[in-house]
Amino acid sequence: MALVKNRRRERGVDYWPGFVDALSTLLLAIMFLLTVFVLAQFILSREITGRDEVLTRLNSQIAELTQLLALEKGNAQDLEDTLANLQSSLSTSESERSRLQSLLDQGAGSSSTANTRIGQLTDQLNQEQQVSARAMNQIDLLNQQIAALRAQIAAVEEALQASEAKDQTSQTQIADLGRRLNVALAQRVQELNRYRSDFFGRLREILSDRENIRIVGDRFVFQSEVLFPVGGADLDEAGQAEMAKLATAVLELAREIPEEINWVLRVDGHTDASPLTGTGRYRDNWELSSARATSVVKYLISQGVPANRLVAAGFGEYQPIAEGDTPEVRNQNRRIELKLTER
Repeated sequence: MALVKNRRRERGVDYWPGFVDALSTLLLAIMFLLTVFVLAQFILSREITGRDEVLTRLNSQIAELTQLLALEKGNAQDLEDTLANLQSSLSTSESERSRLQSLLDQGAGSSSTANTRIGQLTDQLNQEQQVSARAMNQIDLLNQQIAALRAQIAAVEEALQASEAKDQTSQTQIADLGRRLNVALAQRVQELNRYRSDFFGRLREILSDRENIRIVGDRFVFQSEVLFPVGGADLDEAGQAEMAKLATAVLELAREIPEEINWVLRVDGHTDASPLTGTGRYRDNWELSSARATSVVKYLISQGVPANRLVAAGFGEYQPIAEGDTPEVRNQNRRIELKLTER
C-alpha cells in the first residue's frame, strides 16, 4: 500500500513549470514576429527617408528659385525706377521745349539761339526715348523670366504636394500592415498553442504509464536507458515500442494542423558529463547525442512521419537539467527531449 501511494505521488504533475515555459515560448514567438514587423517598418522607413531626401532637394530648388525671383524683381524695380526718371526728364525736356518755343514766338531776335537749344533738346529727347525703349524691352524680358520662374515654382509645389500625399499613403499602409501583422501573430500563436496542447494531451494519455518519461515545461523527456543500450545509439525493442506510440500521436495530430502552420517536432539528444571511454563507435558525447537524436528521427520517418516535420539536434553534455555528479544526476541528464514548435 505504501508503494502505491509513493507511485501516485511520483505520478503527480506540476503544471506550473509547463505553464511558465509555454508562456516563454509564446513570448519568444511574439518577439520573433515583432522583429519581422520592425524589419518591415525599417524597410518602409528607408523608402520614406529616400522620399524625404527628394523633398529636401525640391525645397532647396524652391529656395534657389525664390532667391532668383527676388533678384529679378529687384532688377525690374531698378529698371522701372530708371524708366520713371527718364519719363520725368522727358517731361522736363518737353516743358523746356514749350517754353523755348514760346520765347521764339515772342521775339524773332532770339530765334537762332532758340532753334539751337531746341535741336539740342530734341537730340536729348531722342536719346532718352531710345533709352526708355531699351528699358521697356528689358522689363518685358524680366516679366517673361518672372512668369517662367512662377511656372517652375508652381510645378515644384505640385510635385511637393504629390510627394506629401504619397508619404501620407505610405504611413497609412504601415499602420495597416502593423495592425494586420499583430492580428496574424495572435492567430498563429493561438493556433500553435492549441495544437501543441492537443499533442501533449495525447502523449500524456499514451505514455502516462511509464515512470521513466517526464514532462518538463513544453517538452517530453525520455531517459536514454528507456530507448537505447548503454553507450549505443540504436533503438532497442522497448525504445521502438515507445517511438511507435509517439509516431501514432504525431500522425494523428498532423492531419488536423492546417498546412499554413509550419510546425516541426524537434528531437534533442543529451548526455551526461562523463567522457566516453574505450574504442567505441563514438568519439565523444557530441557524436553520441547527435546519433541518438538522428536514430529517433529515422525511426519516426520509418513509421510514416513526414521527414520535413522532424529536426534532430545533439547537445552533448552542455544542456543539463540537473547539476552535480551523482549517479542520479547523470541518469537525469542522459535523455531524449521532444518539443513541438514552429519553424
